[in-house]
Amino acid sequence: MLQNIRDNSQGWIAKTIIGVIIALMALTGFDALFSATSTKQDAAKVNGDEITKTELSQAIDMQRRQLMQQLGKDFDPALLDEKMLHDAALKGLVDRKLLLQGAAKAKFSFSEAALDQQILQTPEFQVDGKFNADRFDQVIRQLGFTRLQFRQMLAQEMLIGQVRAGVAGSAFVTDAQVEAFARLEKQTRDFATLTLAADTAAAKVTDDEIKAHYDEHAKEFLSPEQVVLDYVELKKSSFFDKVQVKDEDLQAAYQKEISNLAEQRRAAHILIEVSDKLNEEQAKAKIEEIQQRLAKGEDFAALAKEFSQDPGSASKGGDLGYAGKGVYDPAFEEALYALNKDQVSAPVQSSYGWHLIKLLGVEAPSVPTFASLKGKLTNDLKSQQVEQRFVEATKQLEDSAFESSDLVQPAQDLGLKVQTTAPFGREGGEGLTANRAVLQAAFSPEVLEEGSNSNALELDPDTVVVVRSKEHRQPEQLPLESVASVIRAQLIKQHASAAVKAKGDALLAGLRDGKVPVAAKQDGQSWKVMEAVTRSQEGVEPAVLQALFRMPKPEGKDKPAFTSLTLADGSYVVVRLNGVNQAAAPSEEEKTQYRRFLASRAGQQDFAAYRAQLESKAKIERF
Repeated sequence: MLQNIRDNSQGWIAKTIIGVIIALMALTGFDALFSATSTKQDAAKVNGDEITKTELSQAIDMQRRQLMQQLGKDFDPALLDEKMLHDAALKGLVDRKLLLQGAAKAKFSFSEAALDQQILQTPEFQVDGKFNADRFDQVIRQLGFTRLQFRQMLAQEMLIGQVRAGVAGSAFVTDAQVEAFARLEKQTRDFATLTLAADTAAAKVTDDEIKAHYDEHAKEFLSPEQVVLDYVELKKSSFFDKVQVKDEDLQAAYQKEISNLAEQRRAAHILIEVSDKLNEEQAKAKIEEIQQRLAKGEDFAALAKEFSQDPGSASKGGDLGYAGKGVYDPAFEEALYALNKDQVSAPVQSSYGWHLIKLLGVEAPSVPTFASLKGKLTNDLKSQQVEQRFVEATKQLEDSAFESSDLVQPAQDLGLKVQTTAPFGREGGEGLTANRAVLQAAFSPEVLEEGSNSNALELDPDTVVVVRSKEHRQPEQLPLESVASVIRAQLIKQHASAAVKAKGDALLAGLRDGKVPVAAKQDGQSWKVMEAVTRSQEGVEPAVLQALFRMPKPEGKDKPAFTSLTLADGSYVVVRLNGVNQAAAPSEEEKTQYRRFLASRAGQQDFAAYRAQLESKAKIERF
């Protein structure tokens, strides 16, 4: 449980802004807010602010995708309740609108510089660790945004993050609450279970029952909605054979490569950190004391092992190995490159504390031959040309697809082939049709209903596609013969479960009123006894644990409490609570973890209450 508390109490405050691309999927319908649309029809109004039907449609699609991702192979689109999806998606959009209005009323704000910094620091917009404008445009275009639209969307997300932090971050808990939670959390229980298995072999189901169930639940037995796509695929790798590298460019690249080579210096150091236990003056005094001992002839490596507070190098006598410039703290590097071999520096202050630095060796750069680097340089120069060609071709493909009524012309313009997918549903298929961007485009109103070509969709940094709907297969009623076996198995399980429940309920009633004495075996089944079980005990069915810790304390040692539950397989379980054991007082570390967990939970409850208050005072019209 303590590990769960650590996991669940991690600072959502710190997570409200970071991860822009992940945030796009965190709030229902969020990626639909700025989609271009010509419709003026509204799905709802919140204090006069509109929520369009297009936003709602795309939010419903996102709800469906989230369920698909959560359930994986167990996802069955035929069992989805479309009204439930509709209501959940609309509620998400209304909540978002209310939070933005609340942020505006409370005058939350941030600078344009903070917005710029967030964009610059987003990993999805970086190449080799640095912001790349082309990459930024490519990603936001993939998501359906212009630069202005993306900035507006990000600004809204940052405002909501501020509101969440302001409301939920102010939550606190008292010592009494922590103590009470600790008593419950650390409590253990002694219990026993008796399991009565459902006898499916004894259950009988008639053809008439199957037909009646089929007729009553006809909407559950529909073929999935599916689409077939035509698509053209543009791959960066296809351009490598189309570009050439000149010899003079290779020579220039080689000269640049070897000009960047620098000598490597092998350093050793003794570090005294500035910390809560040792302030700056004390750390400096300590390093000067070690310097005096060196001056008297003591060994540097021995002193490093004894005093250095750098755990990575102290055991090796302070040895940091060979490294070039740009690796160390600037003050450390400046001092190191001023030393001669075997010389020790004066005390040096860095952001880590105080150092004594010794130069152990200098290694001249090894200059590789042109022949050894030619392959790498050729590939690098080709890659630069290919990247440019790929960006230009992607733009050409997108423009041509936008202007064309099919994919034939875009394919001819770029020498590509129109390909066709296998049928797939909203849960996705394999390969191309498992890609989230392709799924979103395939079932978007523009592609599915209006028959338009999609935007250029990035499958990965080296591949883009444009898709077009070729066939839309609507759900159809499945014949009884094709689902009869499924219905039969379901009804057999239900009948068997009902029969064993009736039998178990009678046994439970007898145990509770004392008419059936507690014995080692009941109805031919043995009790499984366990003692000192915790709330997160391994090896116990979670549903049993949940029922166990909801039970009231037994009246006495010889008067156990009883309850029951039915498991997913239809089995009936009788739970006998024999005793409740109180635990020792929590340690200070446990109290700290409990406090963080409870404060985080209280913060979430406060934020939920704040949203509910906004909703109660708002004028919300749903159409």
